[in-house]
Amino acid sequence: MLERARPIAGWLYRRGENLIAIMIGVMFCAFLLQVLFRYMLNWPTGWSNELTVVLWIWVVLFGAAFVVREEEEIRFDLVYGAVGQRARRVMTVVSAAALITIYGYSFPAVFDYVTFMKVESTAYLKIRFDWLFSIYIVFVVATIARYLWLAWQALKGPAPEDFDPTKASSGV
Repeated sequence: MLERARPIAGWLYRRGENLIAIMIGVMFCAFLLQVLFRYMLNWPTGWSNELTVVLWIWVVLFGAAFVVREEEEIRFDLVYGAVGQRARRVMTVVSAAALITIYGYSFPAVFDYVTFMKVESTAYLKIRFDWLFSIYIVFVVATIARYLWLAWQALKGPAPEDFDPTKASSGV
C-alpha cells in the first residue's frame, strides 16, 4: 500500500516546495516594493511589511510541517551518531513521546486561541488572525502525525541507519 502512495506523496512534496518558493518570491517582491516606495518615492507603505511577515510565518510553519525532511531536522548529531542502533531507537521514541505529549497537551488551548482570534484582523491587509494563524494548527497536527510515525518506525520498523559524518550536510 505504501508503494502506491509514494508517487502521490512525491508529487505533493514537490508542490509543497513550489508553494514555498512562490511565497518566498512574493515576499521578495513585497520587500523590493517597500524599499522602492519608502526610499525612492518617499511614500511609506505598511501593507508590504505586513505581507512579508504573514508570508514568513506561513513559509516557516508550512515548510516545517510538510517540506522539511526528518534528516534535515536539527539534532544533536554528536550524541546520536556516537551511540548504537538500540540507543538511537530509544532516543527517537523518547523525543517523539515528549513532542507528542507537549503538542497534544497544548493543542486544545491553541485551537481555542486561534479560533477566538477571528475577532481581530491585520492592520493593512485586513486578514483575520484566525486565518493567518490557522497554519499553526496544521503544523501541530502534522508534527504529531510525523512523530507518531517516527515512534512507530523506531519501535517496529527497521533499525535507524548508522550516522555517517561524511554524508552530513545542511540539507542541500
